[in-house]
Amino acid sequence: MQVMTNASDFVEETTADGVTALRFSGDLSIASIGNVPERLSEYPGGIQQLNLADVGYIDTVGAWLIHRTARNMGAEIVGGDDEATRLIAAVSSVDPAADVRPDPPNPVLRVLNEIGEATTLAFTTLAGLVGFFGSIMLALFNLLRHPGQIRWNAVIQRFDVVGVRALGIVGLMSFLIGLVIAQQGAVQLRQFGAEVFTVNLVGRLTLRELGVLMTAIMVAGRSGSAFAAQIGTMRLTEEIDAMRTIGVSPVEALVLPRFLAAIIMLPLLGFYASVVAIIGGGLLSWVELDIPPATFFSRIREVVPITDVYVGLAKAPVFGAIIAICGCYQGMQVKGSAEDVGRRTTAAVVQAIFLVIVLDAFFAVFFTWIGWS
Repeated sequence: MQVMTNASDFVEETTADGVTALRFSGDLSIASIGNVPERLSEYPGGIQQLNLADVGYIDTVGAWLIHRTARNMGAEIVGGDDEATRLIAAVSSVDPAADVRPDPPNPVLRVLNEIGEATTLAFTTLAGLVGFFGSIMLALFNLLRHPGQIRWNAVIQRFDVVGVRALGIVGLMSFLIGLVIAQQGAVQLRQFGAEVFTVNLVGRLTLRELGVLMTAIMVAGRSGSAFAAQIGTMRLTEEIDAMRTIGVSPVEALVLPRFLAAIIMLPLLGFYASVVAIIGGGLLSWVELDIPPATFFSRIREVVPITDVYVGLAKAPVFGAIIAICGCYQGMQVKGSAEDVGRRTTAAVVQAIFLVIVLDAFFAVFFTWIGWS
């Protein structure tokens, strides 16, 4: 059986009050609406009312058409029965007003807002790192009171991951840095006939600054990111929650081994990197400046004070602590999805490198102030 429908139509009229209106007739349904939407979209403005008094059946398609036409023309809907009024109100409630193209934000306010958000995030993160460091100190104090609870196997495994397996890449990087320092120093000092001072440059710069600093940056990118990714993945798989459930402290089991490994291994890696960099600088000095290795290393002993070694070794444990704290803290903050693991891993590396460089500048001023320059 075929359902009979009355085709939709509308005409323009002027009411007794002088109001320009469109009077709709027929059924406003998907089966009978025809080309009414196209005609309405091309209709000129000036319409003040949409009169539905002659409309028979109306469905949600017709209600949406009337609502959209009234919204676009700024017209008032009149004459509809209870069903039409209910449907139009229903479709209106799911069509919140929105600008198709929102106004561009004020650039000054946008910049100030971004600066404010970045500042708030920086202080929040700093407070979180300080609090996390406090929890590490409490866990370390507890383990010192009960040495039998220290997980030596985990600590030794971290020694291997952080230190032993990093020897190759750290050594190669340091050797090349020593070559570059010696080559660039020789080029500049040759202009003044002072190539011999290349030895001073290589020795003091690598032992005091670059050896430990570049090693810390390398360890932050290599081990700091691994700390964040490993702990973050354990957060996603709820392994850390399971550890808490069975009474195991995640800080003692996961964070402290990494923290101790970074603190102990970074001074050793830093000293190793400095020695390899000096070897690289000595090799280039031998090839390019005709300074024999025996003369080079004898000169190193004369011009490099022992305080430079102390400065490098004093900075290294602090850098290691910063790297471990940033990596483990960001890993502990992971939640929601695997995407957050990548985001937190990146944050851990960036924060660690930034704080290492800031602390290195502080140490440079401090050691100069106390006379170790």
